[in-house]
Order: sequence, then C-alpha cells, then structure tokens
Amino acid sequence: MVSRSSRISLLELSSVDMLSFPQTPRPLPRVLTAPGIIPDVDSSGDLDVLSPKTRQKIILVANFLPLHAQKDPESGRWCFSFDEDSLYLQLKDGFSSNNDVVYVGSLKVDVDASEQEEVSQKLLEDFNCVPTFLPPDLQKKFYHGFCKQYLWTLFHYMLPLCPDHGNGFDRMLWQAYVSANKIFADKVLEVINPEYDFVWVHDYHLMVLPTFLRKAFNRVKLGFFLHSPFPSSEIYRTLPVREEIMKALLNADLIGFHTYDYARHFLSCCSRLMGLVFESKRGHIGLEYFGRTVYIKILAVGIHMGQLESALNHPSSSMKAKEIQKQFEGKKLILGADDMDIFKGISLKLLAMEQLLQQHEELRGKLVLVQIINPARSTGKDVQEAKRETYMTTRRINEDFGFPGYEPVILIDRKVPTYEKTAYYALAECCIVNAVRDGMNLVPYKYTVCRQGTPKMDEALGIASASCRASTLVVSEFIGCSPSLSGAIKVNPWDTGAVANALYSAITMPDLEKQLRHEKHFRYISTHDVAYWSRAFVQDLDRACKDHYSKRCWGLGFGLGFRVLSLSPSFRKLSIDHIVSAYRRTNRRAIFLDYDGTVVPEASIVKTPSPEVISVLNNLCDDPKNTVFIVSGRGKDSLNEWFAQCENLGIAAEHGYFIRWSRTSNWETNPIATDFDWKRIAEPVMRSYTETTDGSNIEAKESALVWHHQDADPDFGTCQAKELLDHLESVLANEPVVVKRGQHIVEVKPQGVTKGLVAEKVLSAMISNGKQPDFVMCIGDDRSDEDMFESISSIVNESCLPAAPEIFACTVGQKPSKARYYLDDTVDVVKLLQGLATASVIKPRCSSEIQVSFQDTA
Repeated sequence: MVSRSSRISLLELSSVDMLSFPQTPRPLPRVLTAPGIIPDVDSSGDLDVLSPKTRQKIILVANFLPLHAQKDPESGRWCFSFDEDSLYLQLKDGFSSNNDVVYVGSLKVDVDASEQEEVSQKLLEDFNCVPTFLPPDLQKKFYHGFCKQYLWTLFHYMLPLCPDHGNGFDRMLWQAYVSANKIFADKVLEVINPEYDFVWVHDYHLMVLPTFLRKAFNRVKLGFFLHSPFPSSEIYRTLPVREEIMKALLNADLIGFHTYDYARHFLSCCSRLMGLVFESKRGHIGLEYFGRTVYIKILAVGIHMGQLESALNHPSSSMKAKEIQKQFEGKKLILGADDMDIFKGISLKLLAMEQLLQQHEELRGKLVLVQIINPARSTGKDVQEAKRETYMTTRRINEDFGFPGYEPVILIDRKVPTYEKTAYYALAECCIVNAVRDGMNLVPYKYTVCRQGTPKMDEALGIASASCRASTLVVSEFIGCSPSLSGAIKVNPWDTGAVANALYSAITMPDLEKQLRHEKHFRYISTHDVAYWSRAFVQDLDRACKDHYSKRCWGLGFGLGFRVLSLSPSFRKLSIDHIVSAYRRTNRRAIFLDYDGTVVPEASIVKTPSPEVISVLNNLCDDPKNTVFIVSGRGKDSLNEWFAQCENLGIAAEHGYFIRWSRTSNWETNPIATDFDWKRIAEPVMRSYTETTDGSNIEAKESALVWHHQDADPDFGTCQAKELLDHLESVLANEPVVVKRGQHIVEVKPQGVTKGLVAEKVLSAMISNGKQPDFVMCIGDDRSDEDMFESISSIVNESCLPAAPEIFACTVGQKPSKARYYLDDTVDVVKLLQGLATASVIKPRCSSEIQVSFQDTA
C-alpha cells in the first residue's frame, strides 16, 4: 500500500557547509495533465532524441577506480595505469563488444583542486574513468567513518556493545555518507544516457546512491551488487538509519548477493521493516515495491582465469616456485593468505596449527604453515591488537615446536606480488581460509586454479604434464565462497580442535580423493569465472528493466524516502473529481465496499467503524438512486452491531454466505452450502498450528474457519501459513470447500461462496427490476475482492443492457489487480465517499426496495 507519510528530507544533509558540493542541474518534473491521469512521459523531464546508432554504455560505479595513480616528484606530472588485479576492471570481459564501459569512482590518492579538471579530462579520454574528488575531510568521515565504523563492522556481525568497539551513533558520519553518495550520483549523471545505458553500483559504500539516480531518471536501468555479507535482520535492525538504506536499495531494479543466506537476510529485513512480500517467479525472486518488481540475484563472483594463468606462466613465478620448492623440500606446505583484520581468523588458524602439532608429533619438522598477511585496509586499535596477537602466537608456536632449520609457522607480512602468491598457491598441499565472517573471499578459487597448473609451471617444478592434479581446501562455514565449494572441508573457525582435525584430514587424505575434490572444484571455478558472473548479472538487469517504458512512472516522497510508483497504462489512481462527475450524471447506482482495509485500516486495533464512516454511509444510503452494500468476510453479528445506525445499508457477511438488504430485512443464507461436517476435520489441524505458532489465532465463523497470523513472527507465520495451506488441502481434498490464503490468513469456506456472487445477485436484481445500473463502484483491498471486480465486469459484458454503465473497480493500495483504479489507503477511500455523498441529492427513499432472496435468483 502506498504510504501517505514521508520522512523529513535527508538530502538537506548535503547542504551543511563543510559538506557542500555542486548540484547537478536537472529539468523540473512534469505535473499531472488531467485529473486521475498520469502523463505518458517520464516525470524526470524530456529526454533528447537519440540516434539508433547510439552505443549503449555500462557505467560501473564503485568506491575506487581500477587505477594506479602516481605523481612524478620532479616533473609534477600524474601517471596512471589500469590495476589489472581490480575486479571492476576484470568484469568487463563478460560484456558485449557493443557496450562501452565507463568507470565512476575515487582515486586512492589526493589530487589538488587546481589539478582536478585536468586529471578528470585525462582519465576520461585515456581510461574511460570519471573521478569523484571528495574533500579530504568528507572522505575521512565517509570511508573511515561511516563505512568502516558502522557498515563494515555491522555487516560482519559486530555490534557496538561496549566503548571499545564503538560509541553512540554519530549523525555527522551519516551526513558525510549521504553527501559522498550524492557526489558519486552527480558524476554518473554527467555521463549517463538514461534511455540506453545501464548503471551497476557496487558494494556497501554506495547503498543510498540508487535513490539519487532514480530521482533524476525514474526509468534508469539500475543494478546493485553487495560484495560483503548482509547480516541477519536482528543485526541489521540495530542500525539507526536502517529504513533509509533499505528504501534506497529498493530503488534499484536488480540487487545481487553472493549467497542465498545473504539474500535471505535482506528479504527478511524487507518483510520485517517494510511489510514487503517476495515470491519466486520462474526461478527469479522478485519483490513488489510500489508497482515495480525489484529482482534479487544470487550468484557468487568468480576469478579471472586468464590473468591467473598468465601469472603462472610468468618467468618470475616459475623462478619463485623453484625457490620455494627448494626451501621446503621434504615438507608439506599449508597456505593461508588473508588481510590483516579482526574478522579473518588468523589467530584462530594459528591456534589450530598449534593444536595439530601437539596432537601429532610425527608432523613436527614435516609440516609448515605459511601465512601471507596482506596490508590492512583500515587502521585502528582492533587491527593493531589482531596483528600483535598474531605475532605473539607465531613466536610461541615456533619456540615450542621449532628447531634449527625448521619453523612451523612462517609469516609473510608485506605486500606480496601476484607472481609470488601464485607460486605459493601452486606448491601448497592445502589452503585454509578460516575467517569468522567474510564476503566472497576468492583465495580458495585462486589456489585451485594454480594447483591445476600450466605447462610452463609444470616444467619449472618438474611435474609431468599428464599427471593428475590434486588440491585440498579447509574453509570456514562463514565465508561467501563456502556454498560453492562442495568438496572442501567445512569448519567452524571458533572450534580450533575441529579445525586442527580438518587440517590433519586434508594433508593425510588419499591421493584419489584429493584428485576428485580438485576436479570438482576446478570444473565449477573455470565455468563460473568473473566474465560469467558479470554477463549473468547484466543479462538479468536487462530482463528486470524490460518493461520500463511500458509503464507510467510517478515519483513519490522526499529525500531518501523517494520512490517511484510504476503503473500499467490501464491502471491509474482514481480521481475524486472524475468519479463525482460520473456520479452526478447517473441515476441508478450500485456501490460495493469491502470493510477491513477499505473503510477501516487493516492494522487498526479498533475495528468498529468511526462516526465519520457511519455518517457518510448514511448520506449515500439516503439517496434513492443508490444501492449501497458492505461486503465483508466478517461475521454477521459483528456487522449487524457496528452498522445498527445505517437503516438502508445492505450487508453481506462471511463473503456473502449471509446477506441482508436493509436493517429491517432478515438475514438470508446462501443455499449452496449446507454441509459443515468438514469443520470437524479442519479445526483440529488449525488448532495444532495455532499451538505451535505464537501470535496466531483461529476465527470460527458460521460458514468458515480462518487462521490468522498477523501478530506472529513475519517469516515464521508465512512459513506456517504455507504449510497449513498444503495440510488443509490434503485432508479436505474430498470435501465441498476451498482453502485460500489471504493477507495474513488461511481460510476454509464452502465452494461457491464468494464476494463475486454478492455483486452478481445485487446487479441481477437491479436489472430484473427494470433498474439497470448506469454507475457501478466497487472498492476493496484483499484477494477476495478480486472476485467482485471480475464478477462486475462479466455481468455487464454478458447482460444486454441498452447502455453500458460506468464502472469504477478500485483496489486499495497499488498492486497487481483486476481493478482499473487504485486509491492509496482508507483515508483516500473515506474522502472519496464524502465527495460522492456531498454530490448526492437527498430525497426520501421510496417505500419499495430492491430486494430478492438467494433462492429467487439461484
């Protein structure tokens, strides 16, 4: 349902003096051209007419550009070169040759303001790169502040539980994050052709960027991929700006994650924070969000096979491999390669190695752990403590188990060039990645490919080219690549004893098993490389955007609460002026209204109608031209009590099983359903699910049983509802009932009892009494109301009326519906009814009423 509320604009954060930046001029948005009709053009303004020969660009947006930058101290000239190790550079191999690739991001060095224009021109012309120059203070607060202190730690499951790990939430850092994202967005807007180009945003540094781009161009083709874990909802929901970030991400068309777990956590947050539901359609997970479908992509990133093979064939790599082979002759090599940070589990790995040597004396002198420590990406007390602990543990192990000529643990704490790493990978008997929480981590992939070898590396190591290849992996359960490595030994890094046992299994494993595990891994890694990943993502992004120009788009909300309402051309908001005009020129009107979610809010604790609702219904009923019905799934006793003041109001209870034409008439029962023995079967089943689902309850009606789970845990309640639906359909297969799911309910009711039957009876009665309707309005919010929309259309189309009536089928909330119109919420519904009541000419009703029983029309 479209929310009427909007948050205070957070874009004003960017207006803080110290965070000021130039605004990108944009045309003013168009306004509505006629009541109830949204213009066909994009609300972001006119687009230039483009030549059919225009080349499509893929704009890759990341925190850092895939460049090396260095300034010559003597000449003062800047020198730039591509960073061949950058994932963002490698992924272009998956794109079509018809696509131009443009990179938007920051440089890893500071460029003086006087040089920025010249550098920008050079980077654009020579490298297709658009630099975002963030002021130093903003860069510090954005990257080292909000990104590293909040997002990075939170996404790796670290909560600020004590002063040592973080202080109170700093709004200034959040302001810096928003401002930096706005600068990135402005740079994208400088180079984008919104009708043709794709934008692919990467990682947690730029999570609010989609909102700025969607606001500028409602139909922008926009994808986002998160390269870190996405935490469970219990962790993510501790973030004070949780909803702002979620809403911003949902402005993308496609959101990618490495694993199903990460995607599942994100979807759970969407459900718990925003009440959104998702479903899988033909293998693709989609979230309905204000008429747009936001798709979820689950695919782990791959490695660049060609680059690794090239590194293996490099003479430096062969020379280094020979050197390492000689250095560790007669020993088995276990390799670890990790960044120095608190989540990589280096100390836990060392403790496991220590335990392994304690338990197996025969391995002393024959087993070496080489731990490559990559430079830390951030600074801080935690990193220094982790480094100090690593060195202390290493020193203790070497003192306890080492002897002259043998050190069981070797630390390589420096920037290790690619050729040297590949040499270690090629020679290691086993590779261990023991992170306690990590994103993808491509080390196991690189190790496997290097163990496959190349002819030149084989020649250097004296390996026969036809020999079988083998490798063993010990990987943490908590890293992104773990699900794709089914042949690896999975470990809980906190259980050092289990890790020690896993290492022992890896190095003592039979050769045939090592070979089979290696072949399985290599087959997957070689076919799911970085080109495959990027190609699959862009293809899915293209599919997600295919209906952009077949719908009408309308921007709603302010600041980071901005979102786009996407409507099909035949589905539009119902204008009060438009329907009142039709109402005034008609004389025989039928009005059908649902109750919960239509005239009273679904989430309201007070379910009785307000005096305002009673008053407007009485005004409508007092007009002799009107036949007004409340059509609800609620029981007749409740409805009879609530609408006791409405003398001329018709009521259909329990989806039409009971019907009453006015307060003075008797309740009539639908003759279709007479056998209720099925309740003895259904009720015990529902009761068992109620007992096991906290927050659920059973509503027993005369004609139906309803299981409610609105107050249950969203995920568990939905899961139980699906299971209950299957269970009931199974046990009631031979009974004259239907089992249906609705909004937070599972209902069992007799076959043939629908709200559509009520509309059919009333309209048929009007026609048979010579009062053919010339105005029909039906408003509802639930799936059961779709039966009314469908029934009204069929009655009108099948009846031989002299003139077709004006039909206003309207659903509450923008969602897929058989109705042609929608209203935002119950406030809009009541306002519309008030408009109609005001337009009524009140006269005493005739004594004769349109009234017919079910039996008369059966």
